[in-house]
Amino acid sequence: MRHLAEGIHRFQRDVFPDKSGLFAQLATTHQPGTLFISCSDARVVPELITQADPGDLFVIRTAGNLIPAYAPGSDGVVAGIEYAVAVLGVKDVIVCGHSSCGAMTALAEGHDLTGAPAVADWLRHADASRARIATGTTDEEKVPALVRANVAAQLANLATHPSVARALAEGTVRLHGWVFDIPTGTVEEVDEATRPASAA
Repeated sequence: MRHLAEGIHRFQRDVFPDKSGLFAQLATTHQPGTLFISCSDARVVPELITQADPGDLFVIRTAGNLIPAYAPGSDGVVAGIEYAVAVLGVKDVIVCGHSSCGAMTALAEGHDLTGAPAVADWLRHADASRARIATGTTDEEKVPALVRANVAAQLANLATHPSVARALAEGTVRLHGWVFDIPTGTVEEVDEATRPASAA
């Protein structure tokens, strides 16, 4: 915790003064242009990857960057998506997967998750992702292939949300799929052919 407290002090001393005008504006304005849905993995930092300023991104982070297909009921992910699209009016939505994803590795390699039943239950939202993997994929290719297939599958799930479906029909939002490679820092767009038609 000490390094975090020291980080706050450095922020207040070195960063905040240069951005005080921006923070004064943000105190009364919240108009992000992009909803960024990424994995909870600590190595994936949306604002760092995109070099976005505070206020630019509305961020939702979930294990495996999974987005449940829409279903009625109370859900934090569903509420966050609806708020960003229907209330804040974001123009772009990015679903970002990443290399060496623990969730996708667990699925690709068939890890025993009996000791983590909530995780196992959550990863069922990637069933469609696994179904997209081509037969004959080698063991070495399985995790990277699943990471990409998962981004495409989550874009399809995203399009089932009423707020997103409406915005797509009205042409007021665009969906994007990205994969962030941790060791190289590169960001690859998910191939258009693997994305749902409504996300093109």
